[in-house]
Amino acid sequence: MKRDYFWLTEEQFGRLAALLPTDTRGKRRVNDRRVISGIVHVLKSGGRWVDAPDAYGPRKTLYNRFVRWAAKGIWVDIFHALVSAGGTPAEVLIGSSAVKAHRCASGGKGGNKIRRSADRVVGEPRKSTP
Repeated sequence: MKRDYFWLTEEQFGRLAALLPTDTRGKRRVNDRRVISGIVHVLKSGGRWVDAPDAYGPRKTLYNRFVRWAAKGIWVDIFHALVSAGGTPAEVLIGSSAVKAHRCASGGKGGNKIRRSADRVVGEPRKSTP
């Protein structure tokens, strides 16, 4: 295993195992510890689901499990259990300071032209005649 990957320890997964759903239909779920570690890795790195490392299993499984459990409220239950477990505040804080912009947010139609702000233009005469 690479060092830059996130892996839940056996102890950490043991705390979460009781909170995972057991009412699944169809095929048996693949390794929950591996999938949850992959979900945390993607969320922590801020990457896309498709860029998740192969070590965590199929990328579609990571995405589907995250979305389905979010709809069922499983993640909320897990976070509440982690917070209620106590510990020092540095260990129970859940948050992010990452800010993402859409890929086309760097410039509008017409490129990166420098435009004068509206407050500078207010006092000047109009360029077109009415």
